[in-house]
Amino acid sequence: MITAGILTLSDRGSKGEREDQSGAIIKDMLKIIGAEVRFYDILPDEKELIKNKLIEYSPRVDLILTTGGTGLSPRDVTPEATLEVIDRQVYGITEAMLIEGLKKTRRAMLSRAVAGIRGSCLIINLPGSPKAVRENLEVIIDVIPHAIEKIKGDPAECGRA
Repeated sequence: MITAGILTLSDRGSKGEREDQSGAIIKDMLKIIGAEVRFYDILPDEKELIKNKLIEYSPRVDLILTTGGTGLSPRDVTPEATLEVIDRQVYGITEAMLIEGLKKTRRAMLSRAVAGIRGSCLIINLPGSPKAVRENLEVIIDVIPHAIEKIKGDPAECGRA
């Protein structure tokens, strides 16, 4: 059983001015891999708040998925917060999302999403829009269980015959 936390980063969402459709999509899609969502919060785009929540969640879950704050606007600070708390980056996850995203829109190249490991927790930044969350998560959802097994020290060979 994979345990997960969902963190939505949105100034308006944190004030109750916008419904969090992206977080709901993440929660629904995590059922595909049988993950149990243990934590869910909506925070404003404040780097220290984001960092603190990632630090709080990470020893208590296997996976943290963030949504929002990965673009170019001045308040988009999710990648910076994530980079400050992870131990190692997992470039292939964000590269896979970028490659598939570019097939749908050239604007995908504007994402600054980060994926990485903190302790034994995998942290992945997703975009903020519901459509982009679904499209990006579809690209990586099937590799998440294997990634978590490896992060936790599974000694099995990764190669396929």
